[in-house]
Amino acid sequence: MSAELFAVIDATWPARALHRAGAFVVREGQGGGKRVSAASAKGPWTGADIEAATATHARLGQPALFMIRPGEAALDAALAARGFSVIDPVVVLAAPVAALATERPPPITTFCLWPPLAIMREIWAEGGIGAGRQAVMERAPGPKCAVLGRIEDRAAGAGFVGVHAGVAMLHAFHVLPVLRRRGLARQMLREAAFWAADNGAETLALVVTRANAGALALYGGVGMAEVEGYHYRIAPGAA
Repeated sequence: MSAELFAVIDATWPARALHRAGAFVVREGQGGGKRVSAASAKGPWTGADIEAATATHARLGQPALFMIRPGEAALDAALAARGFSVIDPVVVLAAPVAALATERPPPITTFCLWPPLAIMREIWAEGGIGAGRQAVMERAPGPKCAVLGRIEDRAAGAGFVGVHAGVAMLHAFHVLPVLRRRGLARQMLREAAFWAADNGAETLALVVTRANAGALALYGGVGMAEVEGYHYRIAPGAA
């Protein structure tokens, strides 16, 4: 399942370009965040391969960053020995679409559409999901949609969903802080699940940092469970 999930993440939140560096593939992010700016091992590696990946990061003008997936303890140790520090441990959560798509959200509360409305881009920007991350959504292949959430007669939340290999992956999920804790996030998750079902997905998944206790409580409360985890290692002085 690990390889399949990472393939879904890459397909629904794609890097601007991929660059081979020895045994590693270095993602070119162009401001799209760590997921699209990290190097991943694609086979047996050596110290020279690590150096090649680090040099490729430098050529691309981005910090040397490596994604450490399950079963990569040797790579983790090799990077630690070079002074790379752990950053942003991440958990992948998932649930069956059928378990989430049980009751339609109230009328005019949620919508799935593409392209996103200008107000959705403003909501994303308010949550730190700026032009670089929004460009990731634009280049993602379909099926895809932007989820709009409304409460108190105003737009208050936005998210992005893409489908690959029967899995709908939710990204860039943000509800305005002043309008949280009113149930909108749960309704947006339901809307995403219904859209996912309509587009052939059987699983809804998302990625969140382990430090985000509020988000973990929200997703756990609707029945999403941890199915995978990973972390990054970043070069000394680059964090």
